[in-house]
Amino acid sequence: MDDAHRQDHAEQAETGSPAQDPRARISALFDAVADTYDQVGVPFFAPIGQGLIDALDPRPGERALDLGCGRGAALLPVARAVGPTGRVLGGDLSPNMVAACRRLAAEEALAHVEVRVMDAQDPPGPDDGHPLDLDLISSSLVVFFLPDPLAALGRWLPLLRPGGRVGLSTFADQDPTWQRVDEVFHAHLPPELLDPRTSGRAGPFATDHGVEDLLQRAGFVDARTSHLALGVHFADAEQWYRFSMSVGQRAFWAAVPESERASVKAQAQDRLAEVAAADGSLTFAQDIRYTLATRPGG
Repeated sequence: MDDAHRQDHAEQAETGSPAQDPRARISALFDAVADTYDQVGVPFFAPIGQGLIDALDPRPGERALDLGCGRGAALLPVARAVGPTGRVLGGDLSPNMVAACRRLAAEEALAHVEVRVMDAQDPPGPDDGHPLDLDLISSSLVVFFLPDPLAALGRWLPLLRPGGRVGLSTFADQDPTWQRVDEVFHAHLPPELLDPRTSGRAGPFATDHGVEDLLQRAGFVDARTSHLALGVHFADAEQWYRFSMSVGQRAFWAAVPESERASVKAQAQDRLAEVAAADGSLTFAQDIRYTLATRPGG
């Protein structure tokens, strides 16, 4: 992607002018945050990705696909686990995320890693001449963004060998204070940013059973769930703001008219102050759900 194209993507995400195609809107948003994603001193995506890979338990020599790989929160741990005798393919809709993930893999000399621009809703498979015959597929905090999660999971199934396994991370219970802070944006958000799937408050992503059932309806078997209680710590409310601008929540800020952003920020920080420690620090608890399943026939 050239500089002009990259700038167009960033400006689209900053101004809140959504592309007609939801995939283009998501790509623009994550292009805009790629450089700062999980880079503001608040470990979040990396421990969630590591937990997913720990649950999947990759073995040396296995072949893995990480869909929605971002900067490599799950891809890098799975690449380390399968080692140089394995193979790891990563895919993300955002070209800037792909570039960042490639760079980080190269820095670790993970020569068995390949990263491509790829749509997790419809990744290339056997029908496209790509019989991957994978041992595992990981996808961390991605599937609830997809236009049709059930169809996507059905597309993933034949990419795995019989007995191959899939692992998803999704949001489970949200800290009530974090939820209250999110609510200050709601009056400004378009419907696509109010999708309750992404928060785990409705639909199949609201319960363990819902996610397990989604996988089973897609053709997987032996669906099971575990949880991670992740403590998220901010030094102060300003670090929370920087974090919110470095992740998907940046789209919330872009949806707020520029003339009202200072007021919305003040409202959010007032709610944060209600739960801040004496030194101004903030700690939230985020429940992360890991759901694993298997392709039949192994």
